[in-house]
Amino acid sequence: MPLIAFAVIAYASGLLAGFGGVGRAVATVASAAAVAMLVTRRATLGACLLISAVGAMVAVDRAATGAHAPRHAPRHAPRHAPRHAPRDVHVGARPASGSSVAAAAGPLERWRAKAGASIDTLFGDDAGVVRALLIADTRDLPADVRDRYARAGLVHVLSISGMHVAIISGALLLALRAARVQASLARWLAVLFTAVYVAAIGAPPPAVRSAAMLAAATAGWALQRPVSPWATLALGAAVPIAIDPQVVTDLGYQLSVAGFAALTAATLWSRRHLAPRWRGAKRQIATDLSVSVLASLVTAPLVAWYFGRASLIAPLTNLVAAPIVALMQPALFLALVLAPCESVAPVAADGARIFVRALDAVAVAGSAVPYASVIVAPSLAVALLGGLVAVGVTGAAASQRHRHEFATVGALALVAMIWWPIVPRAAAGLELHVIDVGQGDAIAMRTPKGRWIVVDAGGGRGGGDAGRRIVVPYLRRFGGDVALFVMTHPHDDHVGGAAPLISLLKPAEIRDAAFAGTSPSYRAALIAAQERGVPWHRVRPGDSTFIDGVVITWLAPDSAWNAGLDDPNLASTVLRVRFGDVRILLTGDAEWAEEEWLLARDPSALRADVLKVAHHGSATGTRGPFLDAVAPSLALISVGARNRYGHPSPLLLDTLAARGILVARTDRGGSIVLRTDPEGRVLYDGDTEVPLRSSLSPRGVRP
Repeated sequence: MPLIAFAVIAYASGLLAGFGGVGRAVATVASAAAVAMLVTRRATLGACLLISAVGAMVAVDRAATGAHAPRHAPRHAPRHAPRHAPRDVHVGARPASGSSVAAAAGPLERWRAKAGASIDTLFGDDAGVVRALLIADTRDLPADVRDRYARAGLVHVLSISGMHVAIISGALLLALRAARVQASLARWLAVLFTAVYVAAIGAPPPAVRSAAMLAAATAGWALQRPVSPWATLALGAAVPIAIDPQVVTDLGYQLSVAGFAALTAATLWSRRHLAPRWRGAKRQIATDLSVSVLASLVTAPLVAWYFGRASLIAPLTNLVAAPIVALMQPALFLALVLAPCESVAPVAADGARIFVRALDAVAVAGSAVPYASVIVAPSLAVALLGGLVAVGVTGAAASQRHRHEFATVGALALVAMIWWPIVPRAAAGLELHVIDVGQGDAIAMRTPKGRWIVVDAGGGRGGGDAGRRIVVPYLRRFGGDVALFVMTHPHDDHVGGAAPLISLLKPAEIRDAAFAGTSPSYRAALIAAQERGVPWHRVRPGDSTFIDGVVITWLAPDSAWNAGLDDPNLASTVLRVRFGDVRILLTGDAEWAEEEWLLARDPSALRADVLKVAHHGSATGTRGPFLDAVAPSLALISVGARNRYGHPSPLLLDTLAARGILVARTDRGGSIVLRTDPEGRVLYDGDTEVPLRSSLSPRGVRP
């Protein structure tokens, strides 16, 4: 493998470590190891380690300056201000949006918008899929379509990738050669047209990678200097991260690079093992199948991490879909180019639509096969080990001299991947995570045994699917099963992400207040629970649930209270969580009427050290008498930045400040993380100790 490939791999690895929150540690270890390698005259390895350290520090610097933040990666705030000066506590990191290499601006953006409008006109009901395939716009892609393609192992086809660009550039080159354009001129014109197309669709990282590879290969051809496919891939992979290092965390970029690496390795393996034995159609089918199998294996860890599925039928569906995509992509591109010609464009679009429907038929058939895919929820460690397995498989297929070493690495990583989820964990305390899902609620408590108690799952519908995009990846990052899932009430900003969370993570139990809501998200959650066989129970005030030393006491609502309501907020599930001496009160979107009901029943049951402020800090709840009964040290507000409701209410913030209650807000600092010691005697916000004020630990007294 060329040195440039090792250098790019080292730099990308360092960037991933840096954006993953361990950049300084990796940079320190890599720098020390590099010095040792250079002293022992292992220059290549030493240089790669130094490059990796540089990549890690570049990512750390970008994160520190606020250019980019690690996705869903919690961090802690600086120490609290003095107790007499309440302030907002900024804890956590807001999930970063997906990055692109170079967002199109000015005329290019208008060109892209015009192309989107033409696609809508030409393709009607199929416009969502065609937009994804041609201009990298997946906003209008229906969730059921994405799920269907994920089950069939074809979800990568729905995002613009290097494959799409390569097919279009190949078609352009064939057209130019058919027009009797000189070979060298045709190649460079194909490069030029491809560059214009990539810029026009907003320069997504996979497309930039493919265009850079095309330019490198064309330059090598023009100079009559053969270029290794690994060097070409390395150059193509380096261009996007040179423009924007954050794209190393982009799924499309990762799938594109991994897929092409698998293609290269499978081609080399086929050349060595299939070419001497088979000829003709049998050899071609065997080669295509080997490419499909290897590509599916190599990209499986990424698909499992991002989509929560492992497709078992992917090698077969990709084998069938490949020729369809090869014909479909040029046909779609031709229809888009002819869009200004109103008499011809509909004919071209109808012809291209045949291939779109054929691809969808493959997805439908593949997803309908029993056990076509399995739902998985890998932790970050398991996903990384899966990536190491993919590296071992790719290296063993591509290398002849070192295939045994690569195979050994892959086998050891596979054993570790199987062993990791069952390894015993050291005892810990309780962790409280208020996950930043924008204007919504998603609260996760990690028990001492590493299991999760999840309360709500963020928004859906108009606000996007926070459950699939944010909550599930956040929980997977830490690992652990979901022991209990609570839906406080059937509003979309609380249960919009519930259905995917239930489907992907399969909680051991679900509880909610059984308010007869009409929310489609709530109904979808109940259907998902039925399909996954998850038991459901109604909340009953006075009952308690015990999970790994954590005691959950259900305070509201009861069926008599629910019967007279027409507002789901007033039927919010209210629960108190106790671990050791620490108490946490979670209130959903409860408003003043429900708070009065709680005060009338048993005010002492409300006392807590931490209060999740109801209804995102609305002025409709959390009033003085209720706060006096709870007497929290810390108030948590889950709220979207610059939301249209004016949350949190200035009046509420003044009320909290007047009582000396510290405030942590997701709109100011992202996801909030609190933890206790293993005995539950001390509560920490980052490294700062939060005073306990509940009845279990009298104010100012330590057990």
